[in-house]
Amino acid sequence: MKALQIKQYGGKDVLELNPNATKPIAGKGQVLVEAHAASINPIDWKVRAGYMKEMVPFTMPATLGGDVAGVVAAIGESVSGLNVGDRVYGYPSLLSGGSGSFAEFVVAPASAVASAPQKVNSVEAAALPLVGASAVQALEQHIKLGQGQKILIHGGAGGIGSIAIQVAKSIGAYVATTAGADDSAYVQSLGADQVIDYKKDPFEQRLKDFDAVFDTVGGDTTNKSFKVLKKGGTLVSMIGRPDATLAEQQGVTAIGQFTKVTTDVLRRLAQLVDGGKVKIRVAQVFPIEKAQEAFQLVEEGRPRGKVVFELRRG
Repeated sequence: MKALQIKQYGGKDVLELNPNATKPIAGKGQVLVEAHAASINPIDWKVRAGYMKEMVPFTMPATLGGDVAGVVAAIGESVSGLNVGDRVYGYPSLLSGGSGSFAEFVVAPASAVASAPQKVNSVEAAALPLVGASAVQALEQHIKLGQGQKILIHGGAGGIGSIAIQVAKSIGAYVATTAGADDSAYVQSLGADQVIDYKKDPFEQRLKDFDAVFDTVGGDTTNKSFKVLKKGGTLVSMIGRPDATLAEQQGVTAIGQFTKVTTDVLRRLAQLVDGGKVKIRVAQVFPIEKAQEAFQLVEEGRPRGKVVFELRRG
């Protein structure tokens, strides 16, 4: 089978399409998926570059990729609720016990797979797992956002931010977001009530008494975000752990989130998509043979929506 692999860490030039990669076998608690599409996340190029090698060293050659959509081809021991032929999506990343999604067949923990949304195709479904799980975990599980509450979402035009805006609006919250001027109309189309140009307008001077902040940007943005929250508010950051001392001084809860893609979260996402609450944005679709071009777009091009490999039509 074909698989996009690396034999060493480095830039996009280390990406190799192996036409004779070993087809994985579903073990206990796993499913084998015939992959129809797989999307690129920033974590994928960071893994390729070696940023995670001290924490999670890979055996080379390693198949990259996390997000996938396809059809169940085989089921391992002790797996229930899924059948061969089911249309599914999930997260078979090497970082979470899978075989990597950039391949014609992938193995994933059954706990990171669910039935795909019915109203979208495989390309759209493959664009959702990690960014969608990040948004749902932050807003519904950590923040427990409620109707009428106010939330600031940093990086509203990004992959996670664009889903988070829609999830927040489905809950009935007031949503402010930071974005560049050229992305203002885009984030408003997603439902944002207030857009702040992060290049020109200090958000911490414009906003106050917010119930929550969801930070997908990091750096100075995280610390400045404490000024926006009211007492008892919640800050969730996707980029490292927020300053615990500042959180205590401000009387707020601060959480550094490591996203966990689970069957329950994927089911919730499918419900939101099929209910028309969340629309998936795909920026561009590539064949796996053009992997270097696709990675370049993700790393340098600021795509509005996800970049997806179409591995098989269906």
